[in-house]
Amino acid sequence: MFHPWLNRGVTETEQEQLAAALVALGCPTAKSAEMASQLDKRARQFATERGVTYEHALSHLLALMRQGWAAPKN
Repeated sequence: MFHPWLNRGVTETEQEQLAAALVALGCPTAKSAEMASQLDKRARQFATERGVTYEHALSHLLALMRQGWAAPKN
């Protein structure tokens, strides 16, 4: 399935928005830009591998990250 984001990556503004979303989910601010870049890369890989849209892949990965950060810490 083709999606334009699969080939171009995210823009700087989109990267900033994704980093802000990660911070809102509990990501440390200092790591948010790096994690946003990695999340974008993985979402593009996931979309290609699974034949789903980039948006679906990104949503799925964000949900997994949210669950991880929401998990009780011992």
